[in-house]
Amino acid sequence: VITGDIPLAAEVIEKGGHALNPRGDLYTENNIKARLTMRNFMDTLRSSGIDTGGPPTFNKADRKSFADQLDKFLNKEMKPK
Repeated sequence: VITGDIPLAAEVIEKGGHALNPRGDLYTENNIKARLTMRNFMDTLRSSGIDTGGPPTFNKADRKSFADQLDKFLNKEMKPK
């Protein structure tokens, strides 16, 4: 799954799937809990009226990082086992 939705990514990983965000970060069993915790913390801050800003503008480096990570993932998954 390609998603920026961290709770969705957590569900995908919990079910044994793979999730990649549009900026090229691969969500894994090792990092999803920390990302979900941070997402929930930031949501709590926003709910209390604190302006947390937003993500930086999507740029060419993000696009390249995504393409590189997707290519790496597909090559790894497509190799015969």
